[in-house]
Amino acid sequence: MPAFTFEKITPPVRRVPAAATTPKKPRGLISQMIDRFAERRARRASQAERAMRRDEKAAK
Repeated sequence: MPAFTFEKITPPVRRVPAAATTPKKPRGLISQMIDRFAERRARRASQAERAMRRDEKAAK
């Protein structure tokens, strides 16, 4: 017979994070500008990719 036993400890109950209840801060001007540049660059890249695919299909 063991001399001691382990007691099962349950984890604490998770509550809703405090960050979710606070309103988000407005994004900074620099962050917004970077987002706009990134969107435009992504659009240009996808358009270039589509053009390359069109050229490949036309060559076949």
